[in-house]
Amino acid sequence: MEPWLGEEEKQEILRVLESGWITEAGETKKFEEMLSAFIGTKYTSVVANGTVSLFAGLKALGVKQGDEVIVPDYTMVASPNSVLLAGATPVFVDIDKDTLCLNLDAVEKKLTKKTKVVMPVPINGRSPDMDRLMALSKEHSFSVLEDAAQALGSYYKGVHLGTIGQIGSFSFSTPKVITTGQGGALVTNDKNLYDNIIRLKDFGRIDRNTQDHDEVGYNFKFSDILAALGIAQMKKLPWRLERKKQMFKRYQEKLQGIAQLQFIPTDLESVSPWFIDIIVDNPVLLQGYLKTKKIGTRLFYPAIHMTKPYKGAETFPHSRWASEHGLFLPSSSFLTDEDIDRVSQEIRSFYEEN
Repeated sequence: MEPWLGEEEKQEILRVLESGWITEAGETKKFEEMLSAFIGTKYTSVVANGTVSLFAGLKALGVKQGDEVIVPDYTMVASPNSVLLAGATPVFVDIDKDTLCLNLDAVEKKLTKKTKVVMPVPINGRSPDMDRLMALSKEHSFSVLEDAAQALGSYYKGVHLGTIGQIGSFSFSTPKVITTGQGGALVTNDKNLYDNIIRLKDFGRIDRNTQDHDEVGYNFKFSDILAALGIAQMKKLPWRLERKKQMFKRYQEKLQGIAQLQFIPTDLESVSPWFIDIIVDNPVLLQGYLKTKKIGTRLFYPAIHMTKPYKGAETFPHSRWASEHGLFLPSSSFLTDEDIDRVSQEIRSFYEEN
């Protein structure tokens, strides 16, 4: 998933450099406004990266030591890491095999009086039943922080993911559909939560012209150079999202009929896939074969409970199944139909030979 940067990004960055004002200022505000308009939220604040975004979102929701945050066992490790950083305990639950997202029956069983936040992760733009999750949130008095790093441009019943819970978190790291190299964003429709986020990202203050800080805060600010990249990338976003859908559909068509390979059910009316993901019996073997053909792929994330920092007695079979059978195919927006056809033909050849 290589980034796609061009002349437009270069010109935006040069314009900022020539202005002499490179810290977080007017361009950052413009980028935030573009994100708010696209996502459909009242308030957006961009920060240094996606992990910082999750941490700041948790702290804005009042997460503290002794609290529990429910996290899917299948996710990028930044999700539970941010919970530890906030001083709370990540509580893992298994996923649904058909979405790779939180199993809400499992969530309900793990709720305790200590549950402060549930963190759904819409994997590759797919989501759990957000209506049911929000009903549980109301019934059991916990907040919902959507780790929507993979969901820019994806929707649940017509509502952009990341805007359903109290706070949504996005990422602009290098492999994302738009990138600023590093960077993240928090979105919310709650003014009080937005003010909390602003204090957290800027040394505990709202007004930058004062040194009288309201609370403990940090330096999670963005920069106008990164914002310049983001502005140029945002202008390309609608086309890229549509192209991602076309790519996913073409892969499906070209790989149809291979018994050893399946796609995760994906509604392309609502979801714009970030990666092209497939489920196969032995992804390591297929990956090795494709590498000999100079085709790069990536294995799915490991199940969190199988990683060294989080290894424990509890097991999560669906999460482990996903981690042991998933493969990401070449997914950069600039791939041509011919590129996709070649990758697909090599996969078909592999299964014909094996």
